[in-house]
Amino acid sequence: MEDTKPNAPDTAPDQEPSSTSQDGETSMQELETLTAQLAEAERSVADMRDTLLRERAEIENQRRRLQRELEQARRFANERVLSDLLPVCDSLEQGLAVQTEEVAPLREGMQLTLKSLLKVAEQNGLKAIDPLHKPFDPEQHQAMNMVETDQHAPDTVVAVLQKGYVLNDRLLRPALVAVAKAPSA
Repeated sequence: MEDTKPNAPDTAPDQEPSSTSQDGETSMQELETLTAQLAEAERSVADMRDTLLRERAEIENQRRRLQRELEQARRFANERVLSDLLPVCDSLEQGLAVQTEEVAPLREGMQLTLKSLLKVAEQNGLKAIDPLHKPFDPEQHQAMNMVETDQHAPDTVVAVLQKGYVLNDRLLRPALVAVAKAPSA
């Protein structure tokens, strides 16, 4: 029995260093695994943060775009109604152009009606284009004919056949005009 006792302590110390080295290897492996998991978690958090920032930016861009579209809709919501009223204005102006005694009583009523109609239209962003004696602008004018004259510079509007209108700086109807050209030699 004495033989077994001395062998037992010899075996135990041999196993302890072996156990400690296994624990050290296990701890190192666990540390490496945990470090890798931490790095992966940090990458995942960074990706999620980036995705969150992109989504927030996208939402902000959508909000701005919708706000712009809403403002445009608000500014031009009455475009069709005002466009439909332009022939009424034209008719009233043509009626006012008649200068006979027979229609004199009607002229005052027509003037008041036209004035009221134009005031409401102006309050809603409608403005008349007044191109007379100004250079021809194909963006706002439609040339109906050319007039030979030496009294005006070429490409100058010499007559307005029908008024043009803009609604909040957007062309609603071009002005129909006659444009000057140099006389033939």
